Amino acid sequence: MAIRKLAELTGHLTRGRPLLGLDLGEKTIGLALSDMTLLIATPFSTLKRSKFTRDAESLATVIGEHEIAGLIIGLPINMDGSEGPKCQSVRQFAANLLGRMDMEIAFWDERLSTVAVTRTMIEADISRAKQKQAVDKMAAAYILQGALDFLGNQRNTEEDG
Repeated sequence: MAIRKLAELTGHLTRGRPLLGLDLGEKTIGLALSDMTLLIATPFSTLKRSKFTRDAESLATVIGEHEIAGLIIGLPINMDGSEGPKCQSVRQFAANLLGRMDMEIAFWDERLSTVAVTRTMIEADISRAKQKQAVDKMAAAYILQGALDFLGNQRNTEEDG
């Protein structure tokens, strides 16, 4: 399969199967799952980063267990809209995944996702220890929800037009 623009993704997905959102950090990978209708993202888990092979195996297990239709990977674009070394690293991770599994992949701009999630948890008076445990999977859900909202708006526009 392929890395696609998000707007092109829906035509290549199997209906009734969820998407998996990824927030690729240096130490962890936050995971979030969509529902079957691609409307709601839910924080799922956090994988501790290791060597790529082990990370890919862990992701393949989750993908298989949940019959994932595709991946939405957060792309850490700079505030000025440019792409730096972190974006290159994320793009390479996605390309390497495609070398190991047949999967639809799209990127979603993750600017400020961790900041937004952390602010929400602070406002909810969640302890720093619990924030640290949850922030990566919550950021993955924030990324995935943004992509799902975009896809939903795209579907609505197509139906109206």
